[in-house]
Amino acid sequence: MTPDRAAGLAETRRALADGDVTSRALVEQALARIEATQPTLNAFRIVRAEAALAEAEAADRELAAGVRRPLLGVPVAVKDDMDVAGEPTAFGCRGDFPPVAADGEAVRRLRAAGAVIVGKTNTCELGQWPFTEGPAFGETRNPWDTGHTPGGSSGGSAAAVAAGLVPAALGSDGAGSVRIPASWTHLIGIKPQRGRISTWPRGEAFHGITVNGTLARTVADAALLLDSASGNHDRDPHRPPALTVADAVGRDPGRLRIALSLKPPFTAVPARLHPEIRARVTELAEMLAELGHVVEEADPPYGQIGLTFVPRATAGIAEHVREAPDPALLDRRTRDAARLGRLLGGAPLRVARRAEAVLHRRIGAFFESYDVILAPTTAAPPPRIGALYKLGGLATDRAMIAACPYAWPWNVLGWPGVNVPAGFAGPGLPVGAQLLGPANSEPLLVSLAAQLEAELRWHERWPPERRTEPTKAG
Repeated sequence: MTPDRAAGLAETRRALADGDVTSRALVEQALARIEATQPTLNAFRIVRAEAALAEAEAADRELAAGVRRPLLGVPVAVKDDMDVAGEPTAFGCRGDFPPVAADGEAVRRLRAAGAVIVGKTNTCELGQWPFTEGPAFGETRNPWDTGHTPGGSSGGSAAAVAAGLVPAALGSDGAGSVRIPASWTHLIGIKPQRGRISTWPRGEAFHGITVNGTLARTVADAALLLDSASGNHDRDPHRPPALTVADAVGRDPGRLRIALSLKPPFTAVPARLHPEIRARVTELAEMLAELGHVVEEADPPYGQIGLTFVPRATAGIAEHVREAPDPALLDRRTRDAARLGRLLGGAPLRVARRAEAVLHRRIGAFFESYDVILAPTTAAPPPRIGALYKLGGLATDRAMIAACPYAWPWNVLGWPGVNVPAGFAGPGLPVGAQLLGPANSEPLLVSLAAQLEAELRWHERWPPERRTEPTKAG
């Protein structure tokens, strides 16, 4: 791998352990890549140059002494909704956010694994939308075509990994916010089981719909980062059984029953699947059949699952708005969503939470007939920069639902999903497909994703070198 693009996570770890490269050299290269691309991609909100170099030198001393940890000396990035000690957590918002005193649990575990956090990546305001633009930081652009969004809300993490600025990054997923940008930037995006990676200091981010997940170019790298960040704070309310997901990479998944589900869950807004995405996902289904799996079209019994999503999402926004240093600086759409969240935060929220058990039973019964669901990750290719940013509240909701109707039900359920690259639509714009499973099915999904990767070799394709003058959002 050239210094212009990061090697993979596993490859970097081996090179460090073998003494072929130093952590300081890797971090210096990552910082140089970030600086060179920030005017065009704008992937990072905060770059920890001085701190990261000091941490790299400490990692080099450990490596020289024979210490080995899973990610010792490896540079990674995290989304700017995660606490990193000494840095503000602005979560895409304007305002004077104070530095936090302690790492969040996911960041603490990455550090315990030896990772060097080079920076915090851009996200839209409070992670609400499938684009990464806002007055606090401008717009983050897609490395495959800088005229288009990388998606959101983990768009900065996706852009950073897709462009090779870092080998892997953490994001968060409350309605597809790892899987959507992964699909639009040709990456693996793992949304794990709720509680697999702690969201502490928020035990239940957005009332349980948001989880932390991983973005990487390969299944092995995404699984390795997942294992390194996994684990719970003592006060976490959700504590799934421990798994070593990376062990599933290369494991034969067996002959699976796979449901190809092209119909989006019911929403009040019509959603039409783009014909090229339909074709790409169908081609993946055909590949799975060639690999020996039984594939047939079938849709889960979602019912009115959307009624359980809105109270949890908007009540979560209301909580963040209450904590903002200056709510008047927030997007009007954010303030309107918070107002709705305050209305729905009582009895409607309690009803929505109780409904989850019913949904688990009903949709869980679907997995008595099928092992895995294959579905589109989005209904549309990545929109152009600015296409959604300047819309009003209702128009934003309609456009968002029309483009991204497939991902959010798995946030209500709290179950795992993995985006895999499905190819391209239009003029070289990446699109993806989801592998969805029941509770704690990460190893099965990862083994299936790795089987596809071995055939399709999607990680060997990089974004083209392009130059586009950046513009400011607003």
